[in-house]
Amino acid sequence: MILSDRDIRRVIAEGRVRIRSADPPESWHIHASSMDLHLGNTFKLYEHSKFAVLDPRQAETFVGNMRMITVPDGEPFIVQPGEFVLGVTREHIAVPDDLVVRVEGRSSLGRLGIIVHSTAGFVDPGFSGTVTLEISNLNRMPVALYAGMRICQIAFETMSSPAETPYNKKPGSKYHGQVLPEESRLDQDIEFVTRS
Repeated sequence: MILSDRDIRRVIAEGRVRIRSADPPESWHIHASSMDLHLGNTFKLYEHSKFAVLDPRQAETFVGNMRMITVPDGEPFIVQPGEFVLGVTREHIAVPDDLVVRVEGRSSLGRLGIIVHSTAGFVDPGFSGTVTLEISNLNRMPVALYAGMRICQIAFETMSSPAETPYNKKPGSKYHGQVLPEESRLDQDIEFVTRS
């Protein structure tokens, strides 16, 4: 079941969902079934000129193969057509063991061709950190993004019961506590760690 606006406010007020934001709670954009999050100042881009392919079996092709760009408030970050970049939310969220958070794009940005997640649309119960965004521009024209703008929306869904092993207690929870946009840690997956 997706939480309504009144239930989103309730779980935040109760401290079950914790949102750390520079903005005061009264300015948060809570809608009928979702809450908007804002774009941070930091982006990561793949250094595509260094490697011909990103290969999950060859960690050196993607681990440490990104450069970080920090954009000051008020200056645009231009996402070129067909470009893929990692961004991050300004908000730090902490999710209880019995809720899952779904990350979705905003329709106003989608109509410009901007998508905010390729596949990672869920935030697991027990997760705490900022949300890394997988930003792509599907348009044929560049699109300017600005730190502090509303970039995505999150919906909270109740689970049938609290997770037996929430993300913060799962061995190998690779992205727990993240602050910056985090690049892939696929090299830590069991199927790649055990390969000789």
